[in-house]
Amino acid sequence: MIAQLTGTVISVHGMDVVLDVAGVGYLVSVPLSTISHVTTVGERVTLLTIMSVREDAMQLFGFASHAEREAFRLLTSIQGIGGRIALGILSASTLDDLRNAVVRGNLPALQRLPGVGKKTAERIVVELRDKILNVIPDGGATGDSSASSSLVTQISDDAVSALQALGYTRAAAEKSVKSVLSAEPSLNSEAVIRKALQLSSRA
Repeated sequence: MIAQLTGTVISVHGMDVVLDVAGVGYLVSVPLSTISHVTTVGERVTLLTIMSVREDAMQLFGFASHAEREAFRLLTSIQGIGGRIALGILSASTLDDLRNAVVRGNLPALQRLPGVGKKTAERIVVELRDKILNVIPDGGATGDSSASSSLVTQISDDAVSALQALGYTRAAAEKSVKSVLSAEPSLNSEAVIRKALQLSSRA
């Protein structure tokens, strides 16, 4: 079991990061909230990891914090939620918002998350309500930062790549990102992707 990796960022494409650890390149899939910590190629970073082993594949998921990793672990314990869906949920919602929706039994909010239907939302509430506060304590949420207009093109490209990594076609990703940026052009890439995911799940 690989629980942590410390190495140099070789590349970042969508939600996938390649980390050079002692000459070995590890492909690690990360949620949107972790992307901001690993965007600089050549930078040395540490990711907390979970290894998923199936008959047909072996995959590493990485996280910037213990809370993110444990939230992922809780989500993937739910029937019907695999690694990619869990990444989508953590990318479309802040940890605080996810905790609040689960604790309050807010099914509509959970159903707006990608890959979550009514039955899955009900399972999340029933199975995680008593567990999630141990992973995500009640505290202040962090807000989205603003981006200057000169970065809109880069933000758009990053958002489209991230959505494609989560399974969206390029056309669908571009449409969602364009819609979000048209309404709120000052959002940073994390906020754009989160809103695009929410928009796509409602469509």
